[in-house]
Amino acid sequence: MYKLHNIASLKDNYIWILTNASNQAIIIDPGEAEPVINYINKHKLIPLGILLTHHHIDHTGGVNELKAQYQDIDVYGPSEINLPINYLIKQDKVCIGDFSFEVIEVPGHTLGHLAYYCRPYLFSGDTLFSAGCGRIFEGTHEQMLNSLKQLKQLPNDTLICAGHEYTLSNLAFASQMLPDDKNIESYLDSISNKLITLPSNLSDEKKINLFLRCYETKLQNKFKINNELELFVFFRSQKDIF
Repeated sequence: MYKLHNIASLKDNYIWILTNASNQAIIIDPGEAEPVINYINKHKLIPLGILLTHHHIDHTGGVNELKAQYQDIDVYGPSEINLPINYLIKQDKVCIGDFSFEVIEVPGHTLGHLAYYCRPYLFSGDTLFSAGCGRIFEGTHEQMLNSLKQLKQLPNDTLICAGHEYTLSNLAFASQMLPDDKNIESYLDSISNKLITLPSNLSDEKKINLFLRCYETKLQNKFKINNELELFVFFRSQKDIF
């Protein structure tokens, strides 16, 4: 029913576009406008709306120019964003044309961070990456862990459309933490020559993403840690200095 497009942006960002059979388009996290406008023109898309996950400029920087270019476009996002947009406050769904997205509150990276799910696509911003998770800038470790656990409950066929291409770095860290893990080793081999590693599959992430595996008793025992949250804090602190 829908088709996914990704546009490389800035240093390592992705701008995602979801289209329907009528070439109508929803743009997710446009950090800049020019590559989006060029892509829309090249593929003859009809932009209907923009979804924003959080307030950081590398995810919102193109909004004003896109609104000037496409004056009928609707823009939605969390109330932490200081732009004239439609704020999604305690809303569990947003509909634009015939597109319908589940709105999921995922505080941690920022306090108001949202994710958007339109099966099978999850637009996770800077909360969930392939083999990793976002830095904790405004929230708490507990908030981020709970946000990841919430996303982990989505169907196994969920495709993770994250905001950055960090997979190789995340897997290098995971390999350092668990050098004998065959799933991590195999996945690293499978994507090592790819320039684009996203979207990834949630079923794979449950095997390779350390931040989704903090509940595992064998990992807690390996690092001499007593519970899931403490292991998450340990992994995140180690990744911050990796």
